[in-house]
Amino acid sequence: MKQSMNFEHIQTKWPELHQLAAFAEDYVISDPQSALVKLRCFAEKVVGYLYKELRLPVFPNSNIYDKLTSDDFTSVVPSLITGKLHAIRKSGNQAAHEGKVDQQQAIWILKESYFVASYLFMAYAGGQQEDCPEFTIPEQTKPTDQSGAEFVKKNKQLEKQLAENEARLKKALEELEASEKAQKLAQIEASKLKQAIDSEKVSQVQSLNKKITSSFKFDEAETRARIIDMDLRAAGWNVSLDESSTDEVGKEVDLPHQPTNSGNGRADYVLWDDDGKPLAVIEAKRTRESVEKGREQAKIYADALEKEYGQRPVIFYSNGYDIRILDDAQGYNSRKLYGYYSKDSLQYLIKQRTLKKNLNQTPIDTDVAGRMYQMETISRVCERFTNKHRKSLIVQATGTGKTRVSIALAKRLLDAGWAKRVLFLCDRKELRKQAGNAFNEFTKEPLYVVGKSKKEAASSARVFIATYPGMMRIFQKYDVGYFDLIVADESHRSIYNIYGDIFKYFDALEVGLTATPVEMVSRSTCQLFGCDFKMPTANYPLEQAIEDGNLVPYKIVSFTTKFLREGISKDNLSDEQIAELEEQGIDPNELDFD
Repeated sequence: MKQSMNFEHIQTKWPELHQLAAFAEDYVISDPQSALVKLRCFAEKVVGYLYKELRLPVFPNSNIYDKLTSDDFTSVVPSLITGKLHAIRKSGNQAAHEGKVDQQQAIWILKESYFVASYLFMAYAGGQQEDCPEFTIPEQTKPTDQSGAEFVKKNKQLEKQLAENEARLKKALEELEASEKAQKLAQIEASKLKQAIDSEKVSQVQSLNKKITSSFKFDEAETRARIIDMDLRAAGWNVSLDESSTDEVGKEVDLPHQPTNSGNGRADYVLWDDDGKPLAVIEAKRTRESVEKGREQAKIYADALEKEYGQRPVIFYSNGYDIRILDDAQGYNSRKLYGYYSKDSLQYLIKQRTLKKNLNQTPIDTDVAGRMYQMETISRVCERFTNKHRKSLIVQATGTGKTRVSIALAKRLLDAGWAKRVLFLCDRKELRKQAGNAFNEFTKEPLYVVGKSKKEAASSARVFIATYPGMMRIFQKYDVGYFDLIVADESHRSIYNIYGDIFKYFDALEVGLTATPVEMVSRSTCQLFGCDFKMPTANYPLEQAIEDGNLVPYKIVSFTTKFLREGISKDNLSDEQIAELEEQGIDPNELDFD
């Protein structure tokens, strides 16, 4: 069994967590990427344990973010611990998907994992503070340039280390994938049991939380600042590793015109443009406080920067893991973000203030969508966007030209300066090909078809076309502000599963296209796109299309199948079907075939 410097106190009760942390600690210096993936797996299992121990309700398809932000979870787990779990989650995802990590980040996340382990030990194992070891920082060495091909050739020892790191990373990623699958299966089983929350256990933990968090130094301020720094780096900003400022990111920036006795104040962060003007201001609040408390303070800082530099910055405010943007210069209310805008995206957001034309007066390309109902649909969506709504739903019968409507809509937004880049999503390769051909035929915009076009074409493309699975593989390569408009074809089904993460990630105007919206109390396509229940932005149903002569009446033809004639029984299931059911967490022996 692997020994550790910082996690021996959890070895007895949680040996699996102990081993994950011990191995991460062992190569946090030599292989920070693998260490962070290990710790991401550690966090996954910690959250899973807490849900199981407290019998908290969870949806079968919930991911770690969903579980961390659940009201049931945040009501019983202290916010400063939740913040640390978010930090581990974000760093682990960054290591798994991007690989842009270093020793300093890995050591910080190891320390955050130590704090989580210590909380777990004191709150759930009856441990005492004096039994928690002092955190020991592993001895650091000067980072090696692992991308230097010439150096690798000259140094056989480094070559061997890189091979070991690659194998270790592969194993860590496999462990993480297995852990996520195990959690999903556990969630499926938990949803079947429909257990009530263990109120007695929850009450005990809540009474312990105050005592633990007040006596144990959890370094909340460091966690908050480090998360913000990490998120800014992920968006491409040059952020210092300490409290100093860079030419792009100012920290603790002195500002005049403040409502203080001295008339001065300090903004937590200011993001600077190349010309020395402020692009954005960031106000950081304590994790335990509502993120909205930072809104008014951030507006005061923005007022001061506008007065000083003649340009109003975009406003961000955050408590570390919860980020919000307020683009009040364009009249929008605040909204939640997955991350921060890159410099390029912020520059365009500022330019939009002067580039934007009147959307409702910008001509519709009637060569693309010239039928009355198509033009009415485009007009309704544009009116909704003009009124500062950011989501719309178009319901049109199959065969009435939803793709043409989306192309004409995208052209209108591009022509009016409302969009720089458009993402069109569909659920099948055949539809991707159809959409690609249609955009090529009716627009002159540079096009990038994900999974088909040459990769170098992506940097200059203004229209991206992708299947949902194809975009899932690459979407985190782009910053949250990269696209200005996302069009989701077949949105009645694709947006409810894991592909919904794409819409959570990008901060863009959204348009859903469907012929058959889902309208249930628990799941409404209309409400998902910001519309009232059963009230889409535009609706052109089958009956109306037939009445107008745009579609012909349908004819019902009945067929039969072997399944309908003979039914199905457990004995007739193939090995592949049984395996597929078991992967979904379904026991074939429990199914009622009668």
